[in-house]
Amino acid sequence: MPHIIIEYSDNIEKKIKLETLIEKVHATAIDTGVFPLGGLRVRAAKREHYKIADGHPDNGFIHIELKIGPGRDKKTKISALKQIFASVEAYLKPVHENGPLAMSAELNEFDSELRINQNNMHKYVEERTNA
Repeated sequence: MPHIIIEYSDNIEKKIKLETLIEKVHATAIDTGVFPLGGLRVRAAKREHYKIADGHPDNGFIHIELKIGPGRDKKTKISALKQIFASVEAYLKPVHENGPLAMSAELNEFDSELRINQNNMHKYVEERTNA
């Protein structure tokens, strides 16, 4: 854990490098010290159908959703969320300063009884690190 989903309006793609944003979010999540590398999944979900505010085609959005496993205290969760959002905000500053852009982030914790997970990624990450 976590799963981090970058949801964004398709009109943002011409203003940023999506791979760079994904890398920045990934690196920041690791830098928080909260999440294990082997459980980290960052992905982007483009939205082609949306209406933002007054519906002007220049209006854009980026929403970051962190889905994490249970067990971390509230202070830790808030800190991680703020660090990741700050990284996104810094990267998008030029876009935000030059046009309409809504940015948001939220953190949701899985209920461990309502989640099934099987992940052998930790083993392979450790083996590659030690190789």
